[in-house]
Amino acid sequence: MEEKLFYERRARARGYSAIVGIDEAGRGPLAGPVVAAACHLGKDVHISGIDDSKKLTPARRKVVFTALVEHPDVKYGVGIVDARMIDKVNILQATILAMMQAVEKMPMMPDYLLVDGLKLPNSPIPSEKIIKGDCLSLLIAAASIIAKETRDQIMDDYHKEWPEYGFDTHKGYGTRKHMEALTACGPCPIHRETFEPVKSALLTHHN
Repeated sequence: MEEKLFYERRARARGYSAIVGIDEAGRGPLAGPVVAAACHLGKDVHISGIDDSKKLTPARRKVVFTALVEHPDVKYGVGIVDARMIDKVNILQATILAMMQAVEKMPMMPDYLLVDGLKLPNSPIPSEKIIKGDCLSLLIAAASIIAKETRDQIMDDYHKEWPEYGFDTHKGYGTRKHMEALTACGPCPIHRETFEPVKSALLTHHN
């Protein structure tokens, strides 16, 4: 826990107090939105198990997610950018957009942002890019859990609408099952049409 507070403590030493971690889920999938979360933990928040969301089992991640979002001293915001906007502006810009939305949705005004792996070029709030931030910062790890769990829930809902793709299992990532469904059925409305092999599948099914 202590080693994951280095960046926050350094920001505090520089005079910042409303420090927020930011991370995203869903840059790589072929379908669905990119989701970002911004998270601030009050000084009396002690939730065990906060770690990079990719290191947690789905069951454990859900438990930690619930503990975070139900805690009165955890402040968070979520930004969601859909597949059409990803196709329009590209995935990097869509991720930045989702991160800025997440900050805007915070119930408090942050004064410093710790961001996983990205620079926020037009942010009015000072920010710091941290490579592998979800492993190195408690705030970013908390944000990664909120982003991942929120996105998984969205993909589970999409599965009910388009069950043939298996979104409930792979969440839109390019697994073999997803590739086979894409070949058989063609893309659905939440597929990212600028991503391969969706782009090729679109051409095949349009001809």
